[in-house]
Amino acid sequence: MDPLLQGLKLDNRTALQLAAAACGAGALAVLLRTVSRRRAARDKIHRARTRRTESLQRAERELQRYRRAHPSSDSAAILSSSLTKLTDRLHEGSLTPEEVFYFYMEKTLAAQEKLNCCAEILPESFDQLKTLSSNKDGLLYGVPVSIKENLEYKNHDTSCGVVVNLDRPAKRDSVIVEVLKRQGAVPFVKTNLPQALLNYDCSNPIYGQTLNPHHLQKTSGGSSGGEGALIGAGGSLLGIGSDIGGSIRIPASFCGICGFKPTAGRLSSQGLVPIYRGQKSVPSSPGPMARDVDSLVLCMRALLCDHMFSLDPSIPPLPFNEQIYQSSRPLRIGFLENDGFTEGSPSMVRAVREVKVLLEQAGHTVVPFCPPRISQIIPELLLKGLFADGATSLLRKLEGGPIDPCLAPQARLYSLPAWLKKTLSFLFKPFAPRFPVVLRSLCGISCVSDLWEHHAAVEDYVSETIAAWKRSNLDVLLCPVLGPAFNFGYCGKFSSGISYTMIYNLLNFPAGVLPVSRVTAEDEENLKDYKGNFQDYLDKLLPQAVRGSQGLPVAVQCVALPWQDELCLRFMKEVEQLVKQDRK
Repeated sequence: MDPLLQGLKLDNRTALQLAAAACGAGALAVLLRTVSRRRAARDKIHRARTRRTESLQRAERELQRYRRAHPSSDSAAILSSSLTKLTDRLHEGSLTPEEVFYFYMEKTLAAQEKLNCCAEILPESFDQLKTLSSNKDGLLYGVPVSIKENLEYKNHDTSCGVVVNLDRPAKRDSVIVEVLKRQGAVPFVKTNLPQALLNYDCSNPIYGQTLNPHHLQKTSGGSSGGEGALIGAGGSLLGIGSDIGGSIRIPASFCGICGFKPTAGRLSSQGLVPIYRGQKSVPSSPGPMARDVDSLVLCMRALLCDHMFSLDPSIPPLPFNEQIYQSSRPLRIGFLENDGFTEGSPSMVRAVREVKVLLEQAGHTVVPFCPPRISQIIPELLLKGLFADGATSLLRKLEGGPIDPCLAPQARLYSLPAWLKKTLSFLFKPFAPRFPVVLRSLCGISCVSDLWEHHAAVEDYVSETIAAWKRSNLDVLLCPVLGPAFNFGYCGKFSSGISYTMIYNLLNFPAGVLPVSRVTAEDEENLKDYKGNFQDYLDKLLPQAVRGSQGLPVAVQCVALPWQDELCLRFMKEVEQLVKQDRK
């Protein structure tokens, strides 16, 4: 038996050695694969940054060439003109597209150096200038337009701030870019956004952090934060962003400009790249951002044309309704200052109250209104619908590249296994009423029948809200928008702040934002007394996030029913005029 036992011992030892060798080889393979993926990611990021640097350098060379040929040109009058005045002068010929283009290019390069708001300059714009005469009848003839990085432009990346999307240039222009060109506009720069879009900061590992044009220690907001910063700094007259939870409206608020989220489906989304496709509960929408409401209106007039309707037949052929926009009848306006989920900052609440008074003095009727059950709807319908797959698709997009600090708090939460999310939800229930329901919603939807039930619940909630709106006989709604601009590091933590904007994506109501005031010393002082609706961890974050904001812009939000985009813009214009008159 001894030889047999010895053989068994040798076989066991050999098996252990082979198993150890296999484990070591497997670990080495994983390590090599990880190193290889990280190296590939670094190379992709380096190439993207090089392309941006080269585009900025070319723009600088072209600008210097133009300056040498036109040494006496004065940019101040052009840069201070409104979009409507500028287009009038371009059409009548008292200004040339070259003058406008190069003066805004110069301002953009200065803004980029200060704020890091650009993903790249589009070199094709220099060539487009030479062929503009064929589109002289276009409503935006000669207007340089900035576009968010996730809007497709032929031969350029639409990375959404994630490494996996780099080195995949678009094969064609998005429909909106095509229509802008047909209307005589010159898309000239792609602007920065946060990693993976689903964040209202503006930083990613490829292009870095964008700063606020009014305060360099504040974020510009997101996800259309590069647009907000560039327009707020005067580097662009008109930009195109996208909005799935406030992604146009929050940076507009933070940067002191106007932004408009149309009804989803009113403008074409062909070529507007999401971080992942297939999510239907919370629709995204492209929309304009600009310095004033007139510019938003001109952009909507230009985009809602036969050319867009023919390029994308899924869009209803509804041209801009001038009769609704030009109407001057008194409005019945809903008024909301606290949605029950997030108590606004002192300046947010004050701004809404002051505008309410101006509207009443102008002869409009203002009545209280709040969309029903928001505290329940945010986690159960909004977050659960947005992350129906338990955030798997989003996390997959982040693989192979670094996680940006602005997204890291969210990514850590999303990546927890479902059992741990449910366990933590149970443990935190006595201490933090909002956090447990958010955790449960991030577990996703387990099966197709549950997903259909969820879609049905969304439809029911839209009907419920419209019925409540109709019972109050409202035309439009005045409500807060998140603000003022946040200090760095808080957007990824303060998830409840999206309640004032994202609810109107779920409902698919058109909504716009415009600046109406600035943070006062009294607003700053009142932060000491801020309690919030729940007195939980999230409520403690808001005062920290906005502290140090005296003098920064404060905005309000205007909302209308689906497909009443012109009425929403008319309401925004009314507010804008009343605020201007009050300042005088």
